[in-house]
Amino acid sequence: MSMLKLLGLKELIESISRERNLPRLAVQSAIREALLKGYERYRRAQNLDRKQFDEDYFENFEVELDIDDEGFRVVSTKTIVEEVTNSDHQIALEDVKEIVEELGDDAAQLIGQEVVVDVTPDKKEFGRMAAMQTKQVLSQKLRDQQRQLIQEEFQDLEATVLQARVLRFERQSVIMAVNSGFGQPEVEAELPKREQLPNDNYRIGATFRVYLKKVSRGQQRGPQLLVSRADAGLVVYLFANEVPEIEDEVVRIVAVAREANPPSSYVGPRTKIAVDTLDRDVDPVGACIGARGSRIQVVVNELRGEKIDVIRWSPDPATYIANALSPARVDDVRLMDPETRQTHVLVAEDQLSLAIGKEGQNVRLAARLTGWKIDIKDKAKYDFEAEDTKFAAARAQHAAELEELEELEKLEELEKLEVEKLESDRLDSDNQEFAETDLPKTALDETDSEFESENQTIY
Repeated sequence: MSMLKLLGLKELIESISRERNLPRLAVQSAIREALLKGYERYRRAQNLDRKQFDEDYFENFEVELDIDDEGFRVVSTKTIVEEVTNSDHQIALEDVKEIVEELGDDAAQLIGQEVVVDVTPDKKEFGRMAAMQTKQVLSQKLRDQQRQLIQEEFQDLEATVLQARVLRFERQSVIMAVNSGFGQPEVEAELPKREQLPNDNYRIGATFRVYLKKVSRGQQRGPQLLVSRADAGLVVYLFANEVPEIEDEVVRIVAVAREANPPSSYVGPRTKIAVDTLDRDVDPVGACIGARGSRIQVVVNELRGEKIDVIRWSPDPATYIANALSPARVDDVRLMDPETRQTHVLVAEDQLSLAIGKEGQNVRLAARLTGWKIDIKDKAKYDFEAEDTKFAAARAQHAAELEELEELEKLEELEKLEVEKLESDRLDSDNQEFAETDLPKTALDETDSEFESENQTIY
């Protein structure tokens, strides 16, 4: 096969790989695609009288790089036929004899098989325009390869924490830069208003730890990164980073409820985190707080003074709910309706405002953390009998509604069965009527009848 020389090919691949921090195979792939586009330009120039090509015409070509000999060749896969009707995809048997050696008498057996044909152009024929096209496409393909690798890199980093630096501001969003391992030293990420912390001071050049929430494919500038300072995942990461027991899986984080941007400016950011352990000798809450609060203070500082409540998880809902309302002291937890997960929490009068929290934040976070609807009640004013009666009536009504729904479903099923039975009976009736109908005799029937009559006469 002929080959078109590309002097310095090996050095070019090494240089691009080093400068753009791309794998050699990625660079080679980009060069092959660029040469194929240049060859497409060459073919179109050679067939100016041809208005259009088949959709898969150019997919039938492939570029092979020879790194050691520093060159490339173009090959095409064609089907061997006796008479060519489509020269784009077929080749005559007599032309194949020049390519395949020692065919002998078995040459005819090659009809219908595929053969790879060398279609490498001459260097002069390839032309300056095709070479320029190759150079332009190569630059674009290298950028595409770079974007693809960056896309894959950050998709693997989704739901993790990155170090980011403030670049600029666009409307209410902060545009930040995060480091990339492929070509570009930094990739831009967007921190929207809803994902910012109210106590953060975003200034040009300032660095923050951010949670990578989403990676989407961009049309022009590569992957689009959405980062957050308000996501609960950031809190989980910070604790896992500061508490060795979490990393060693001695202590586990069961649930997190975070309100980084409260609905009112009078209330600050707050997080509740539930932890547990299977080791009886380990206090999970104490492990997260650290000696004299050293561990939790690092997390609080990173979150710019955000209040954090670390509570002990419990498989018992009542105990878990009581713990979740910390720092308030709970006297009693009444699980009024486990099905709808409604509960009444009884506290002393002096604990009422603490349990509810400023503008309801404490009870709101406790409800999110536990998954229960929590109603805080003053124990001194709580009417046990009236509340029990009310919830008993509500449960009875709920049970009646479920029973009524089940009855309706049964009726619908019976109606469906009756319709199916009627349809089946109708089909059986039609078949019976068809069987009893006297059909007109055919010539074959009359012949059979005469044959039977003759046999009776003989015997």
